[in-house]
Amino acid sequence: MSENTANAANRGVARGLSRAQTLLVAAAAGMSVANIYYAQPLLDLMSNDLGISPSSIGLVVTLTQVGYGLGLIFVVPIGDLIDRRKLIIVQGLLSAIALVVVATAGARTTLLAGMGAVGLSAVLVQTLVAHAAALATPTQRGGVVGTVTSGVVTGILAARSVAGTIADHGGWRTVYLTSALLTIAMVGILVRALPRQEVERYSETYLSALLSVPYTFVSEPALLFRGVLALLIFASFSTFWTALVLPLSAPPFSYSHTLIGLFGLVGLAGAIGATCAGRLADRGHGRWTTGISLALLLASWGPIAFLPSSVILLLMGVFLLDLAVQAVHVSNLSVVVSLHPRKSGRLIGGYMVFYSVGSAVGAITATAIHARYGWPGICVLGGAFSGIALLVWIASRFQRARIERPAWPDVATTDGSNV
Repeated sequence: MSENTANAANRGVARGLSRAQTLLVAAAAGMSVANIYYAQPLLDLMSNDLGISPSSIGLVVTLTQVGYGLGLIFVVPIGDLIDRRKLIIVQGLLSAIALVVVATAGARTTLLAGMGAVGLSAVLVQTLVAHAAALATPTQRGGVVGTVTSGVVTGILAARSVAGTIADHGGWRTVYLTSALLTIAMVGILVRALPRQEVERYSETYLSALLSVPYTFVSEPALLFRGVLALLIFASFSTFWTALVLPLSAPPFSYSHTLIGLFGLVGLAGAIGATCAGRLADRGHGRWTTGISLALLLASWGPIAFLPSSVILLLMGVFLLDLAVQAVHVSNLSVVVSLHPRKSGRLIGGYMVFYSVGSAVGAITATAIHARYGWPGICVLGGAFSGIALLVWIASRFQRARIERPAWPDVATTDGSNV
């Protein structure tokens, strides 16, 4: 890198990200994460088209998540060692190729392999989060992370309805072809719009970077604390959304899957909460934002428990649940990227592993609990995850000094206000 380029990079970082650049990254993150969720309303169409049995078509979703988990562990940390702009280009192009493979799949094996590759390349969303956090100034980092996370939430919520609408007009393959074209366009726009960032040269190898992730989380109490919170809140979140279709699709409601999908629009409250939580974190209120949000998460299961008596109360509970989960999530990310900005890629990847484990635990236990205890059992389970998370936060207040003590000499923030 030349001296002029380095100086330009430093000036770009010093200025941080403009509002337009932040929104662009948020949109790109939303498009990237949507690729993971497009398949959910299309499983029956894929099954009929390729002759895959209904009992096996669920592998499409499973392998996508497996690919995503592997990407979090093995791909996201690369962004700490090379220019993330280059990584974004490579990930974006590989994502487009994987989407085309899925769209043109003529056999089960090709489809499943393509979906695994789609999940693996979808970790582009975490590279974008880490890149935006690194480019942002310390005073705007929480707001930037919050806005980008809002884009992620919107992408997740919109994916199902967008996929259904496109499939109704052009078939399920058109969904993935359209996404491939949009991904290529997105990468081109990002490369031109985002400022360059100077890459610091480390003697560290890729293997040592990978091995440093579990060690860092174990040795740094603040990171482990935030990871545990992520596991618990997303276990609660996944418990609700996995089980919701079961009572609503059965009498007395017998709602269509399209109508049930509209309940997800209430989750846009989560996007609002994500932005607000980021701004509060920038002002040093991340700790109490987390505590209050965890209390709201526990309280949300009260109105949710009124199903099937009241759909209105259910919607109120959904609003509170999504708002609380996303607020805690953004507060967590703000702490993670602030503790060690130069290694934000691997730390975000490690944090998202907790997220993935929590989501999987919630999904697996929800179906088993509902089969045995019905909706009341779901509410007890979700409330238990939420209550444990709140107790963990309360317990952390008694060990504040130990949790807030930085483990590295170059920590960006050392006052612990957001921990």
